[in-house]
Amino acid sequence: MKFKLIMLLTAIALQKSYAQLPEVFLLNPTHMAAKKAAYKNNDAQVKAQVDRVVKIADEHLADKPASVMEKSLTPPNGSKHDYMSMAPYFWPDPSKADGLPYIRKDGQRNPEIKKIIDHALLSDLETRCKYLSLAYYFTHDEKYAVKTNDLLKVWFIDADTRMNPNLNYAQAVRGVNDGRGIGIIETRALANLADWMGLLAGSKSFPAQNLAAIKDWYKQYLNWMTTSKNGKDEHNAKNNHGTHYDVQEITFALFTGNNELAKQVLNAAKKRIDLQIEPNGEQKLELERTNALGYSTMNLDGWVNMAMLGDRAGVDLWNYTSTDGRSIKKAIDWLMPYALGTQPFKYQQINPYNKDEFYRPVLLMGLATKDQSYLKTAAILRKNESYLTDLLYN
Repeated sequence: MKFKLIMLLTAIALQKSYAQLPEVFLLNPTHMAAKKAAYKNNDAQVKAQVDRVVKIADEHLADKPASVMEKSLTPPNGSKHDYMSMAPYFWPDPSKADGLPYIRKDGQRNPEIKKIIDHALLSDLETRCKYLSLAYYFTHDEKYAVKTNDLLKVWFIDADTRMNPNLNYAQAVRGVNDGRGIGIIETRALANLADWMGLLAGSKSFPAQNLAAIKDWYKQYLNWMTTSKNGKDEHNAKNNHGTHYDVQEITFALFTGNNELAKQVLNAAKKRIDLQIEPNGEQKLELERTNALGYSTMNLDGWVNMAMLGDRAGVDLWNYTSTDGRSIKKAIDWLMPYALGTQPFKYQQINPYNKDEFYRPVLLMGLATKDQSYLKTAAILRKNESYLTDLLYN
């Protein structure tokens, strides 16, 4: 109750000075400003959350910046500056002496993919920047911004180490291709990174020219996504890949100032809802997978991200419903008893399902629609490790 009052007062105060709000897209800027105000006012709950973030950020201060140049293999074009990865669900064909071409085993990860480390390094970059930028945002201690700047420079700016703004060689299938559009799902971390950079606003240790250079990188990557064969293939994907492609395209457009493109993609996303979600809420394309429960949840996480982006751009996806009843809300409702384990799941789930992943979509739907039934379910799902989600959204 105390935090909600602080958030209300903060929102009123900030109406007079919008510049004080952080430039974020997958986060609510007013919410973040209110959390910051609560932290400054020694709100016990918020302070406990921030203290946990700061403790992890302190552990990352000694981290060595990483880059795509560290992988042992080299992409077909001869430049390690190009991102590279292997398709996770493809394995050597046991009927062939050389194992080629690789064959698909959905849901079974080939440990061979770990030979190429670009995906892991990008994921690590996002995680490190998350804790460091949050620590800076709440404490204004420049040491966190210094470290975040160092990590970002190596990945995006420095000529000797920067990643080229393309994904030509992502999720390659040995014996079949050098890379696929489906690999673009591996750059979801870039969308979150845009927000972590937004939390560094005002820091003398994250120079404006560095932010400008990174935004230029994002513009180039966005152009590659929208014009390349791989990018067009992923845009046309009908399942979760298309959802997460849209999330990236919208975020990158907003981050680089192309609001018109962002709104265009958001409005077109309504057709994805019509395609992906049945009137009863089933996500049939995800239910075809061997980890159907996990993929249904993952796709919903993409949809709540897209709905939050809609909040930034003035397009309401939370309450969108097709003429025959298809909606994000309906998909959450259908999945809920299976995610909670109150009803047996009749589709395949060959790997253990982590129902903690369902917490965020349910919480955000409840907060966006002010529907207490979702908030009550979220309270059931909430765990001690949900503190970061609560800090960022609740």
